[in-house]
Amino acid sequence: MPVLVDTNVLLDIATEDPLWFDWSSSRLSQAANRDGLALNPLVYAELSVHYDSIEALEAGISGYPFARLALPWEAAFVAGKAYRRYRRRGGSKRSPLPDFYIGAHAAVSGLALLTRDAKRYREYFPKLRIIAPT
Repeated sequence: MPVLVDTNVLLDIATEDPLWFDWSSSRLSQAANRDGLALNPLVYAELSVHYDSIEALEAGISGYPFARLALPWEAAFVAGKAYRRYRRRGGSKRSPLPDFYIGAHAAVSGLALLTRDAKRYREYFPKLRIIAPT
């Protein structure tokens, strides 16, 4: 099964982030060689904000063999429930729903998730296999 890649890992590479570039590029290469890589439309949309055109975005990800996965309907339901738990627990961020949807997609599809932002994913998707900094 491919590894679903979170937006923050791709941005680390695209922006050559001085703190995270090495970790993100290393883990992305490892996942590509071992399991394969996947994107979904939410990650693609979040990533697109940092590019001026679809051609530039496509060029930015062209060096990686991404499977492009559709979002399962079941993931929408699971994401909504996780988001509701987050808000009831006092979560104040108004727009993390895409993150919940990304986590739910990985969880219901049996995918691992490559991310730097593991805390929320671990809390709301405890059975999800997460590849993240320790």
